[in-house]
Amino acid sequence: MPNQVLTIEPQNELKFKVDFSGLFEQGCTTYMRLTNPSNDTVLFKIKTTAPKKYCVRPNSGVIEPNSKVEIAITPQPVYVDPNEKHKHKFMVQSVIAPEGKTNIDQVWKEISPDQLMDYKLKCVFETPRGTNLNDAGDTAAQNEVTKKRVAVADEAKSSTKAITLTKSENVETDLQKAALEVILLREEESKLRHENLQLKEELLRLRQSAGGEGRVTRAHSYGPEKSAQVALMPWIATAVGMAIIGIIIGKFLM
Repeated sequence: MPNQVLTIEPQNELKFKVDFSGLFEQGCTTYMRLTNPSNDTVLFKIKTTAPKKYCVRPNSGVIEPNSKVEIAITPQPVYVDPNEKHKHKFMVQSVIAPEGKTNIDQVWKEISPDQLMDYKLKCVFETPRGTNLNDAGDTAAQNEVTKKRVAVADEAKSSTKAITLTKSENVETDLQKAALEVILLREEESKLRHENLQLKEELLRLRQSAGGEGRVTRAHSYGPEKSAQVALMPWIATAVGMAIIGIIIGKFLM
């Protein structure tokens, strides 16, 4: 593709004014100047990616050697979506007019793509305060991303707090259960101690009331069963104590 023969001003950007809501300001026309510094007649066309939002006059024509033409680009009173800010572009397409050809439309139809010369310009939208809407759109997008990140972080903190509270409630419930079991075991231990005391008192009474051989006979009649129970009392108390300690330790280690 050959280099663009025309000199185009502005060179890179076409600036348009919009209000704070993103609406094109009415009557705000931007101009583009095309200069033909060569000795050949040049045909040109102006194309855009958003043809319904701009009025271009003239949008095509002929530039004689060493002459220039001014193109007026007037935006329509429509809203500029910030998501489309990078999609609005203009392209100047030109070709050297063949000798002897007078029908311009026919020339454009017959020209081969490798003879066309293209030049692209991007659109920049400015608010009344001089803010670049393109940059403002980027800032808004960044702010939106930041807001989403903060929301996710807050949600994560809330979830962590809820989990911590749930664990605390579970620990408190386990401790209450352990305390209740300890109370029941202590009551059982107290009952066993009371029975042990009664057995000791009964044994003492029997020894006092019995004498000599009769005492031995009574011991044979009542002694084995009662003596066995008396002998087991210390072991039972020890087992109950160990069970209480085991329950308390197990609850705290869970």
